[in-house]
Amino acid sequence: WSNVENQYQRRMDLIPNLVNTVKGYTAHESETLQKVVEARAKATSITIDADNLDEATLEQFQQAQGELSSALKSLLAVTEAYPDLKANENFKDLQAQLEGTENRVTTARGRYTQAVATYNTTIKKFPTTIYAGWFGFEKKPQFKAEAGANQAPEVNF
Repeated sequence: WSNVENQYQRRMDLIPNLVNTVKGYTAHESETLQKVVEARAKATSITIDADNLDEATLEQFQQAQGELSSALKSLLAVTEAYPDLKANENFKDLQAQLEGTENRVTTARGRYTQAVATYNTTIKKFPTTIYAGWFGFEKKPQFKAEAGANQAPEVNF
């Protein structure tokens, strides 16, 4: 789980730089920028560790991360209207870093999902189930895809 959190933190660290770079070019797009800032604040307010890792907390965390992803998509779509911004080296670098981070988040979540699946299966097998009961090992929650995740997002310019 710490690897997943690490990648989300990397994304949180990149967002202010991306917003500030875009802000210089898109002064009148304050609503989109504000949504990104608010979504980031909401996403950073929810923390999960091994002690509070349950279905409800994980769902709340995923919802906040989904809102942040949506806000970032809107921000990147706005940049299409600013050719100078797209040519800006800082923006290009930040966009590449953010794309790389999204890939890392996906990889870390995949590894977490596999580790939880293995763990959940192991604590149900004999004789491990006996030890799991003695020491209080309980089933851990999995990531679930957001509703509509199977649909490609529509981007209109």
